[in-house]
Parts: sequence; C-alpha cells; structure tokens
Amino acid sequence: MAGDIAAPPLIQSVGVQPGERWRMRFFTVWSGQTLSLIGSALTNFVLMWWITQTTNSASALALAGMMAMLPQALLGPIGGVLADRLNRRLVMIVADTITALCMVILIALFANGAIQLWHIYALMFVRSSMQAFQSPAAAASTAMLVPTSWIGRVAGMNQAVHGLMTIAAAPLGALALAFLPIEDALMIDVATALLGIVPLFFFHIPQVYSARPASGSGADSGIASLLADMRAGLRFVLDHPGILALFGLTGLVVLTILPAFSLTPLLVKQHFQGGVNEVAFMEALAGIGIIAGGVLITLRPMFKRRIFTVLVSFAVSCGTVALTALAPGDMLLLATFWWFVSGVTYSTGNAPMMALLQSNVPNHLQGRVISLLNTVMGLAGPIGLAITAPLAEALGVRALFIFAGALSAAICMAALWLRPLREIEA
Repeated sequence: MAGDIAAPPLIQSVGVQPGERWRMRFFTVWSGQTLSLIGSALTNFVLMWWITQTTNSASALALAGMMAMLPQALLGPIGGVLADRLNRRLVMIVADTITALCMVILIALFANGAIQLWHIYALMFVRSSMQAFQSPAAAASTAMLVPTSWIGRVAGMNQAVHGLMTIAAAPLGALALAFLPIEDALMIDVATALLGIVPLFFFHIPQVYSARPASGSGADSGIASLLADMRAGLRFVLDHPGILALFGLTGLVVLTILPAFSLTPLLVKQHFQGGVNEVAFMEALAGIGIIAGGVLITLRPMFKRRIFTVLVSFAVSCGTVALTALAPGDMLLLATFWWFVSGVTYSTGNAPMMALLQSNVPNHLQGRVISLLNTVMGLAGPIGLAITAPLAEALGVRALFIFAGALSAAICMAALWLRPLREIEA
C-alpha cells in the first residue's frame, strides 16, 4: 500500500553501486550545481545589502528572511513526496528554470527603475518555493550518484562548497556592486543557473521508486496517495526517537540563532560602523572557515560517533556568534575571527548530520524525510524572526546576537544528555 514503510530489500538500501563511470557523472552534475549555488548566494548578498541600504531596518531584513524560509516550510512535505515519486532530475530542472525566469523579471524591473521592496520579497518567496522541490530531490540523488562509502565524503565536500559559496559570493557581490549596475550583477545568477541546469539534460540519475497502488483513479485517488506518502515520511520520523529528537533540536536551534545570521549586515553597519566591503570581508572569512571545516570532517571525524560531532560543533558555532557581538566596535578583526570559528564548527556539525540522515534513512524515503527537516527549519526560522525583530529594534542588534548565541549554545550542550540522540546511530 502507498505510504507503507516496509519495502523490498532493494528499495530499503541506502545507496547503490553506480557503475564504473560514476565519477564523470557525479562531478559534472555536482560542479554545475555548485556554480549555480554560488550565483544564487551572490544574488542573495546583493539583494540583502540593497534592502539594508534602502531601509536600514531590522524588520525589513527579518521579513526578507521570512520570505526566504516560510515557503519551504509550507511546501516542503509536498516537495519531498514528489522528489520520491517523480523523476528527481526533472524536478531539479523545472525548479531551477522557474527561479531563473523570476530573476530575469526582477532584472527588468531594476533596469526600468520600477523596482519596489515587495518585488524583492516576491522573488525570495518564489525561490524558496522552488527550493522546497529542488532541495530534497538533489539531496536524495546524492546517495544514488556515488558508492555508499562516499556518502560521508560527499557530505564534507558539500560543506566545503558551502564555504566556497560564501567566500566567493560576498566579495564578488561587493565587486559587482562597485563596477556594475545592480541589474547586471543579478544577471550573473541567470548565467550560473544555466550552468547548473544543462548537465542535468545529459546525465541520468539512478532512482528507486517506492511502490504505489494501481487501483483507484482520478483526483481523489491521487490526493489520497499523495497524503499517504506524506504520512509515510512523517511516520518514519515519529517511529525513530533519535531522528525525531534531532529534528526537534534543529528546529529549536534555528529558532534561536537564525535571527542573528539574518541581521549580520546591520550588526556590521551599526556596531562596527562598516559598509558593504566590511560585510563582504566578514562573510568571506566565514566561508573560509566553512571550507576548512568541510575539509577537516572529510579527512578525519572529530568523534567516532557522528552525533557527538554534530552537537559539540553546533554548540561552539552558536557560542562564537555571541563572542562576535561582544567584540568592541573598533575591533572588527576580532569579530571576524570569531565569525571564522563559527563557520568552521558549523561545517563540522552540518556535514555529519546530513551524512547521518543519508546513511540511516532508506533512499525511497529520503526526499520526504529531508523535506520534513526543511519544514521544521522553515517554520522555526520565521517564528524566531517574528519574535526577535521587535527586540532587535528595541534593544539593538548587538544585544540580540549575544542572547541568541548564548541560548542556542546552551541548548546544544544540554542535548548531549538526551538518550534518544546519544543512541541515534545504534
């Protein structure tokens, strides 16, 4: 029946042996997606700085963060089901194409001087909606593109790419704004999106589909089957206390720490009296830290058990966010050092968490389970922003950073005593 957890052994396997030429296929697709991510990160930096300069408002930045996360929360469960039921390669192509077309519209608005703040929010909403479909499809495809022994290594590579994306996006975004009109800077995102889409037309991505009932027809049957598949992903999480606890912890940490990351440009501008170049420098150093953490976790795990690496790394990463804001206003270099450490430890925490999920969740359920995690984070982020944005306006961005960093670090350390988390790999 649709939605049943039980499945034949082939479907329950986490990965497959992808063939002798898997390296060419994987690295071509992976490289295209990497370039696309860098272009998207550059666009995000340009747009967030435009909002900062135009409004100088924590509430405006918080609303932008909500638009970037809430659609993933609302559409994530559907996106996960479709990633498991449809051709994942096609899902990725369609989602990336729609995002690129929306960017073309935004570029036209800037070029004609007709841009308004709500246009930026609308683009972020659409991009987040497409990520609800693209992200679980891409993540679930990883285990089918590489041998099982490579899953952990690829997770570390992805964290290194995330760092490279941060390093490249901020300085390139600042450079683009210095020499190009904003519409030309945004065109870079369209070009890199094409580089990510084109390889998907030429390489097949292996996929195992979960069985669905042949009986029934019409819209009612389709909706019932869709809901059944969604329940299957939810039931898998609820039936595994360790994964359920990991989801809850992730949601709580995102709720407390995300507002700080979303308001970084304001911290640099208001407390450290910096501009776009200082923001770019700070983000670039964080990116170097993320790369260093990805390389470190790829070569040698910090702990024998992944869950301890996840919790300790996230605790340090959150704690250094507070230390960043505690730096005096004339010591931006000290703040940047703590931001660098936060990047390293974020990477050493996130990579083993994704590898843990990819290694323990059956592949035919990975799209749904990963999308549920995105839903948890997508709901927690806007809630945290809605709570803290007024506090940031009243108390100041610096106070928010200190409080959020200290609280989220304490949550991560307290989670070390949760038995379901300690036994998640058992």
